[in-house]
Amino acid sequence: MIKTKNKFNWDALGITASVACAIHCALLPFVLSSLPLFGINIIDNSVFEYSMIFIAFIIGIIALSKGKKLHHSSKPMFLFSIGMVFLFGKEIFHQFHLILLIPAVFFILYGHFINFKLVKVHE
Repeated sequence: MIKTKNKFNWDALGITASVACAIHCALLPFVLSSLPLFGINIIDNSVFEYSMIFIAFIIGIIALSKGKKLHHSSKPMFLFSIGMVFLFGKEIFHQFHLILLIPAVFFILYGHFINFKLVKVHE
């Protein structure tokens, strides 16, 4: 019997979610600034923002925890945690939105990237 690997790549999902979040945060205000005219407001909707951060957090924790079981390195989780602190800070300190968004995305993506590389080495 041939056994096939049917593994889900949580790091790829984490990277995709992080990039989608960055696009949302950076471009959406410019592209969709007319939505309030139609009664739709997702740009400054804190429920939406915190929901997206929560989803990114859950995906990241799952991906990095699975990776850590394999490669035993805390570096990806540490980088991801720094990124999440910046991401939450972006929501708390609105006046520094873009200044905090850029390092948030960098650290989150870099954490997933390092995890992805370490998992590939240990498979």
